[in-house]
Amino acid sequence: MNTPRASSVVNLSVILLWTACGAQLALAHAKQKETLVNSDNPSARLFQLLNDSRGGKLTDFCVIANTYANPTQPGQMLQHVLQVNYDKGRFYGRLTISVRGVSLLTPGQLTEYKPEQIYDFGSDVARFEKINAGPFGETGDLYFRPTAQGALAPAPLTDDARRQYDLYLTQYILPALGRNQG
Repeated sequence: MNTPRASSVVNLSVILLWTACGAQLALAHAKQKETLVNSDNPSARLFQLLNDSRGGKLTDFCVIANTYANPTQPGQMLQHVLQVNYDKGRFYGRLTISVRGVSLLTPGQLTEYKPEQIYDFGSDVARFEKINAGPFGETGDLYFRPTAQGALAPAPLTDDARRQYDLYLTQYILPALGRNQG
């Protein structure tokens, strides 16, 4: 006997089964995408390190980085100082690397001042914002450069920006975090 009640129960069962299958497929796709990121990728290594050792959060971590020639005054050397913020609970800007430039530091300044203090004296040079582990430049990743007025503004993601990002992670941030574990 085909009653209206029996027909609605069958329809509801089909809808629930269809929804459950769709949810399982979406979950499987998300897990597959997660595993597609190369574990040797610097972003993946950083995300994993911070999730495992720091509860998925890092606030205002500063590190002294490379020296570079001042683009406006030939012969003058400057130094990059990086500030790293990470929060696995955020979607946009989960990882932020802010880069500032300061005058070339003397050995005395490097021992007298903490990187956080040196960072506060610097001028904005760049900022990288990353959403997910993987190569820099994926959908949602942002790169900022100073405008003529000095404020940071979105800029095109170039190969040079990608190389800088990888350099900062592999040569400065990951090694410094490894030394500061515990």
